[in-house]
Amino acid sequence: MLATEFETNHLLNNLNTALVMVNEQLQIVYANHAGEALFETGVKQLSGHKLSEFFAPNAINSARLRAAIRRGEDFTENDMRLCFKDGRNVLSDLTVTNLQTDDGPKLMFEVRRIDQQRRISRENQQNAQHDAARELIRGLAHEIKNPLGGIRGAAQLLEKELTNPAHTEFTQMIIDQSDRLRNLVDRLLGPNSLPRLEWSNLHQALEKVRSLMRVDSDNPITIIRDYDPSIPDLRVDQDMIQQSVLNILRNSVQALTEAKTPSPQIRLVTRIDRQMTILGKRHSLVAKIQIIDNGPGIPAEIRDTLFYPMVSSKQNGSGLGLSIAQTLINHHGGKIEVESHPGHTEFTLYLPIPRKESDNE
Repeated sequence: MLATEFETNHLLNNLNTALVMVNEQLQIVYANHAGEALFETGVKQLSGHKLSEFFAPNAINSARLRAAIRRGEDFTENDMRLCFKDGRNVLSDLTVTNLQTDDGPKLMFEVRRIDQQRRISRENQQNAQHDAARELIRGLAHEIKNPLGGIRGAAQLLEKELTNPAHTEFTQMIIDQSDRLRNLVDRLLGPNSLPRLEWSNLHQALEKVRSLMRVDSDNPITIIRDYDPSIPDLRVDQDMIQQSVLNILRNSVQALTEAKTPSPQIRLVTRIDRQMTILGKRHSLVAKIQIIDNGPGIPAEIRDTLFYPMVSSKQNGSGLGLSIAQTLINHHGGKIEVESHPGHTEFTLYLPIPRKESDNE
């Protein structure tokens, strides 16, 4: 039995490979969902536009593509870097195939993103390491908390038996230090409460954080907003989202301040991504929050362990802010990625966008 047109479209839209078809004028006439994700826009914005409108100058060899259509030649390029006009670079394997249709010859581009596969592999490895580190810390934390309670209780009993009031200074010191260590252990364990999910606008949370940073910071750091107003409401815990963004923003402010970066600035960017795989689960739509600063970059020696507890490049830093941010985003089924080099550090928070009709509450 032959597949219907609906079934064929459904099949093509569920492929991880980006499919983009162009006509003889190199105008886009078709793109599946992975193709939309590659161009970071919808099919309506792609249809009828030339390929050259989306790529950097000289990134597309139009003469070669027209010759391929004219001669009916197919070709493949491996490890090809696609350079878009917005500055993105995508490492891909590219296959170009000639098709003969009722409307004339077409070229079908099959783009398999190598960088995405490498990112997924790296993400799975980092997540496994992060979980292992957290389990180790949980075990150590509980081993520390048990004797701490006994030490604190013994100090309280000893204080009651002391006849010289001057000696209570020492027992109080034991109690205070025990409380300090207990608080540190609680922070190491991280937030354990489940998120209270409600439908809300993502930008409300970002604006609250931005307002807080303007009041909280004594440094002349410019925070630039670049929001996508088309992002629909998400089912999130606003407090958790605010806390995770705030932790990252504070890290950026500290890095910019300590490095005395000239004209320091932080950009808050929101966008939609399509067909994103997060921890092995495929999502048709995700909201993307990018926190970008022009600071010194993250030291190479801590880049792979950045989200581990107690890892920090800051003076007097606890190393808990990013670990907590990661945990809070994980509670939403999302993830955090980071890219950094001198002059550019970019944290990206991904949050799945569920369908409202799937909410049974």
